[in-house]
This record gives sequence, structure tokens and C-alpha cells, in this order.
Amino acid sequence: MQVILAESAGFCFGVKRAIDLVYRQIEENEGTIYTYGPIIHNEEVVKDLESKGVKVIDNLDELKDLEAGTIVIRSHGISSDEYRQIEENGFSFVDATCPFVLKIHRVVEEYSQKGYHVVIVGNQSHPEVKGICGWVSGKNVSVVNNLEEAKKFQLNEEIPVCIVAQTTFNLKKFQDIVEIIEKKGYDIIVLNTICSATEKRQTEAREIARQSDAMIVIGGKSSSNTQKLFEICKTECENTYYIQTSDDMDYTKLKSVNNVGITAGASTPKNIIEEVSKNVRNEL
Repeated sequence: MQVILAESAGFCFGVKRAIDLVYRQIEENEGTIYTYGPIIHNEEVVKDLESKGVKVIDNLDELKDLEAGTIVIRSHGISSDEYRQIEENGFSFVDATCPFVLKIHRVVEEYSQKGYHVVIVGNQSHPEVKGICGWVSGKNVSVVNNLEEAKKFQLNEEIPVCIVAQTTFNLKKFQDIVEIIEKKGYDIIVLNTICSATEKRQTEAREIARQSDAMIVIGGKSSSNTQKLFEICKTECENTYYIQTSDDMDYTKLKSVNNVGITAGASTPKNIIEEVSKNVRNEL
């Protein structure tokens, strides 16, 4: 019996930094602390912060009715307009935007000002992508999430195109989408902005899934990077389970397997990963 736990499983640099910043504010700040959206896509962490008085703001329009305080901007980042809105409402902020995301903000702002049409490969409804769109000058921006949308992509004018990616996007899908758009004959610059931690996590998950009889992917159901890990693992290992905590897993399903692989999204706390790993070993 063998259990393989991915070395990259759990908090990435950007997520750990964001969480540490919130807990530091709890210790050092006497005023009310807010996070703009859940600080990470993990219910256990969000509940713990709420128990310590941290409040979640889902929409900045709420600010006019709230007591002034400090807003922690999560690692997904926000638009330039949202920064202004926070300040105009008299709130201070602590910026926990992931450095990889900040880099994309600078890139799309620069290239859009140069006259490029920006193509963001990612999920249009994801907060990171919404934030990136908010740094594009003018309306020359498109979001492409899959191969079908890439095939339909078309510009009415002949302007150069700058392609970037959501930091947690599936690398292979990004490459396939870029290949389709490149064949359309536009003057294109491609910047692979998928973060190195995401690439490592996805590559490792794929390799472990290939050699496993069963695969467990741990992470929040609303976590984009965890969803992509599940897609990758499911392709390589049909017997793949997506869980948020150990309580979600029926470990009796693993009794007949010889090899179990475990990975986790960037928003999954270490204690949850350890608990799942321990229960898998106990069952085997």
C-alpha cells in the first residue's frame, strides 16, 4: 500500500501572505477589519476569521453604510476604480494582492495604453479576472475561457493583441487556446502569466494521478485552482475524489486500491491535508 502526498499541496505564497496579513491586522489594529470578499476560498479559514471579528464585504457599495475601518484586499486583486472607491469612502486598506497578479495588472495597463487589444485567458466571473479587466485602458479587452470561445474570437479592426492568463489557469488549456488564436493571423504577443506555483502544482498532480489507483483533491468548491487540479487528476485517474474536508471523504472506498495520491489547492490549510492523509493511511 502506498500513499503519495504532493509536495506542493496547500497554501501558495500569495495565499499564505494574505492570511498572515489579516491575522496581523487582528493583533495590531484596534478598529474594524474587513476583507473584500472571502480572504481565500476556504470556509474553515473564513469562519475562524469571522469568529475573531473580521467581516466580509461582498460589494463596495456596502461601504457607505459601514463603520470606517481597514479593508484587506485579498490575493485575487481589484481594479483601479475599486481602489479609488475604498479611499473615497474613508477606509484605509492593506493590500494582500498576490505579486503575480500585480504583475498582470501592470502588463495589461501598459499594453492597452500602447494600443493593444488585451485577451485574458481565464474565467470571466472569477474575481482575479474581473480585477485584471479593471486595469485595461479603454474597452479593448476580451476574456476567453475555453477552446470554443477561442475559435469564435475575432476583432473588427487590425490592432495588435496581447494575451495573458489568469494565474491559476490550466497550463495546457492556455497553450491550446493561444495556438488557436495565433492561427487567426493577428500581430500577437503572448505572456504566460500562470504563476510558477500553479504550474508546479498542476504538473505534480498530473504525475501523481497517472501512477495512482485513486486520487484525492482537497480544496474549497469555489476555488478555481482546486477545480483545475480536479480536472487534471480526473483525466489521468478516473477514481478521483474532490473534497473540502476529511468529513467529505468515504474512506471505505479506498480499501481495494493499492496506491492513493493526494493533492490540495492553494487555499487548503495544512491541518486539513494532514487529517486526510492520516485517515487514508489508517484505512489502508
